[in-house]
Amino acid sequence: MHYRSRLALALSLVPLLSACGESGSSGAVPVKSASAHPVPATKPPPPPPAKFRTATRQAMPGLEGVIGNTATALTRQFGTPRLDVREGDVRKLQFSGTACVLDIFLYPPRPQAEPEATYVDARRASDGRDVDRAACVAALRRP
Repeated sequence: MHYRSRLALALSLVPLLSACGESGSSGAVPVKSASAHPVPATKPPPPPPAKFRTATRQAMPGLEGVIGNTATALTRQFGTPRLDVREGDVRKLQFSGTACVLDIFLYPPRPQAEPEATYVDARRASDGRDVDRAACVAALRRP
């Protein structure tokens, strides 16, 4: 009997729901087709060109033979880099040995110039903890 009362309630709502779908003087505004007035595709304007900024050179004792050098000169000092990452005109060289890992960041000193080493970071190869940069340079430098 409970089933029949639910069915009767559902059937009594059908005429009310069908009235919702009728069109007439409901006050609805007709929607125009998208093809009636095509809108031309627009592209956002390109970003303004970034002004060139010179990178600040790191100045620390023991890094004099690294800072200011190009990738070619650094490769002569430390051998083939483990990583050579380029992004735009910026370059990162990574050299590693048993004692430490040395990351050297190179930025161009002026527009369109070859990047030069401006910053050095060093960490232990075993656990990644920071180490003295100059000591790492000395440990990895080829004789």
